[in-house]
Amino acid sequence: MLNQGLVLVVDDNEMNRDLLSRRLQRQGFTIMMAADGQQALDKIRSQPFDLVLLDVMMPQLNGYQVLEYLKADATLRHIPVIMISAIDDMDSVIRCIELGAEDYLFKPFNQTLLKARISACLEKKRLRDQEQAFLKQIQIEQEKSERLLLNVLPKPIADRLKQGQQTIADNFAEVTVLFADIVGFTKLSAALTPTELVTLLNQIFSEFDALVEHYQLEKIKTIGDSYLVVGGLPTPRGDHAAAIAELALAMQATITQIALPPSYPDANLLTMRIGIHTGAVGAGVIGTTKFAYDLWGDTVNTASRMESHGQPGKIQVSAATYELLKATYEFQARGPIAVKGKGEMLTYWLMGRSPA
Repeated sequence: MLNQGLVLVVDDNEMNRDLLSRRLQRQGFTIMMAADGQQALDKIRSQPFDLVLLDVMMPQLNGYQVLEYLKADATLRHIPVIMISAIDDMDSVIRCIELGAEDYLFKPFNQTLLKARISACLEKKRLRDQEQAFLKQIQIEQEKSERLLLNVLPKPIADRLKQGQQTIADNFAEVTVLFADIVGFTKLSAALTPTELVTLLNQIFSEFDALVEHYQLEKIKTIGDSYLVVGGLPTPRGDHAAAIAELALAMQATITQIALPPSYPDANLLTMRIGIHTGAVGAGVIGTTKFAYDLWGDTVNTASRMESHGQPGKIQVSAATYELLKATYEFQARGPIAVKGKGEMLTYWLMGRSPA
């Protein structure tokens, strides 16, 4: 006979316990017994029961007290309880139902009625357990979706989308944008296998992602070996230029610590060009399926030029960024340079933080 469930029979009368237990065992239930309320609670805490048949009048803890304790405990209140008592009193029935009992049977009980009531309780518990499993799975899937969404969008932007805002486009008067690019990437990609190349980029960008999170900045995207970060949005902050400067210095220090694959013939260390510019940008969600949070405007283009017109291993900043950081960081003037699409621009090399 199939096991129909684990049932705890609680009664201080040994004859009643044994009689009820034998009848239930013949019906295919696995039975455990308790002689009083305290024993019952100890057993219930130690293993998952499908049903409790609980006598009302018992020494130490009576049935009312056990029932009240079970229904007050969030981890135990789901266990169905059928009260079985010789107290043929409507007030006792009402009290037990109000405390959370599933049913109330009078002694001596009708065996057919008891079987029907037990079956009904177990079916309700089975459906409830199934519902809880479904809800748990839904919660897990929702958490996965939330993590995926936050991998694509900043949290404030994701929250706006979830609230039903269909078009997200904002202007920011002053942010600082950083572009970084691995020097000699074309040569590197030609010499490595696709797996080696992806593994290397994943290692580099994972290190950079951790730094971005540390400095509470916003990574916008990677394009091949290029890495785009912004400070000051979607939540404005006054120290956006300083935070980007700290990130740039940390990125330059990090890239030199990453080893190239053994198969690469050039033993030189990896180096990067980094460009930084400060100014106004537009930002918003682009696309409807493979959507992304992106930036646009002259500030983005200028930051890109700062990187592309830079030098390996150096951090080039515009005059706008220099003016914000010159009091707390050390710079080396590069002088005016011809910048594609911009004409002559005065730029500086960021060397490090000024001594205190």
